[in-house]
Amino acid sequence: MGREFAYQVVYRYLVALIDEAERGGQPRLPSLRALSRRLGVSLATVQAAYSLLEHEGRVHSVPKSGYFAQVGPQAGRADVAQALPAQPLLRALFAHERRLGRLRTQPARGLGGPRLRDALAERYTRASRQYWRPEDVHLGPDVQALLETLLLALGLRGCAVVVASPCCWRILRVLQRCDMRVLELPLDSGGSPDIGSLSTLLGCEPVRMMIMPSCLGFPAGRLMPQHAQQQIAELLALHPVWLLENDLDSELCFSLPVGARLRDWVDPRRLLVLGSLEATLGAEVPYAYLLGCHPALADAVSQRAFQLAPLRQQALAQMISSGEIDQHLGRMRGVLQGRMAQLCQHLRAVLGAQVAFDMPDGGYALWVRLSPESVGARAVAATAGSVLQVLTGEQFSVHGRYRQFLLLTWLGEQPGTLIEALQRLGLALAVDTVRR
Repeated sequence: MGREFAYQVVYRYLVALIDEAERGGQPRLPSLRALSRRLGVSLATVQAAYSLLEHEGRVHSVPKSGYFAQVGPQAGRADVAQALPAQPLLRALFAHERRLGRLRTQPARGLGGPRLRDALAERYTRASRQYWRPEDVHLGPDVQALLETLLLALGLRGCAVVVASPCCWRILRVLQRCDMRVLELPLDSGGSPDIGSLSTLLGCEPVRMMIMPSCLGFPAGRLMPQHAQQQIAELLALHPVWLLENDLDSELCFSLPVGARLRDWVDPRRLLVLGSLEATLGAEVPYAYLLGCHPALADAVSQRAFQLAPLRQQALAQMISSGEIDQHLGRMRGVLQGRMAQLCQHLRAVLGAQVAFDMPDGGYALWVRLSPESVGARAVAATAGSVLQVLTGEQFSVHGRYRQFLLLTWLGEQPGTLIEALQRLGLALAVDTVRR
C-alpha cells in the first residue's frame, strides 16, 4: 500500500468514526498504535491523519487520554483566528454587545437600529447591480449548516454540481455528506477556471448547480480575471443552472477593482451568494449568510430554527451599517498583505527550490507546490503544534487531486518561530524526497 493511499484510508476511516460520533456514537477515537495495527499502516501515517483533522477542527487531543471527535458548534472549523488580525474588531463587537445589553434593561429606550439582515441586504446592494431585500438574506450558525439547508430547500441533494477546483474543504465536506456528484473544474495554466472544460461539462452532464468564487479563489488565493467572469456568465445564460457564488474569502483581497465580482455578470434570478462573517471577525463569529430570492429558502431556514444570539446580531448590524467593519477591513488587508510577504520571503530563504509558489492576491494562506513532488503527510506531522499550519492539498479535492500541494498558514507573530517551523517543514520534505 503506497504512502498516499494509506494516508487517505486512515483519514477517511477517521472521518466515518467522527460522523458516527456526531450522530450520538462514541466520541473517543482509536489510539495511534491501535489504528496503526488495525489498518496496517505506519504510526507516522496515522499521526499525519490525526494532525490534519485537528487542524480542521474535527478532533481534539487530551493529554494521557487520546483523541476525541469534536462535536457541537465548534466541530469542523479550522483554526485560522490567529492568522487574522481581528482582535480590535472583536473588542469593539463585545463593547457593542455590552452597551446593547444595558439598553435592553431600559424598555423605554428600546434597542432600535438596523437588523443584521437589513444591514447585509444594504451592503450587497451597494456592492453590485443586484437589488437585495432583507427577506432575501438568510442567516445560519455556520457555512456547513446553511449550505446543507440550501441543498435541501432547492431539492438538489444527490444532483451533479460543478465546483471550481481546488475548492474550500468546508464546502466539499457538505457536498459529500449530501451525496452530491461533484464535478471539479480545474484551473488553466494562468490560474483561471478552465472555460473549455466548463463548456463541455455543462453540455454533457446534468449539472444543477455551479459553485464558483466571487473573485478570490480559495485556497490558491488568485483573483479571477473579469474576462473569465464574463465567459462564465455567458455559458450560464445557456443552461438552467443555479450559480452559488462563494463569497467567503473575497473580503480578504489585498486590492480589488470596482465591480470585479462574478455576480455582476449573471442573471440574478439564478444567483445565490454564500458569505460568512468569520473571514472578518474570526472563529468567534462563524455566522454564515445566504442571499437568494427563491421562496423555498426562507421556509427551509425557518424550519431549521437556527439559534443566533440577538444581541450579537444587533451589534454586527450596527457595525456594518456604521462602516466600522469596512474601516477595519481596510486595515486588515494591509496587515495580511504584509504578513503574506514575510511568509513568502522566509519560505524562499529557508526552503528554496523545495517549493514553488506565487504571492497570492489575497487571503491568509499560501498555496505551494512541492518541487520535486513530495508526499505531504509527513509535512503535516512535522509542523504539528508549531506556528505554521500545514494542510495537504488533496483535501481540497474529492478526487484526490493536488497531492503535490500544501496550504501554509502562519498563525504566530514572531518571525523567529516561523523560521523554526519552516526548517522543520524543510527537513520533512527532504526526508520524503530521499525515501522516494
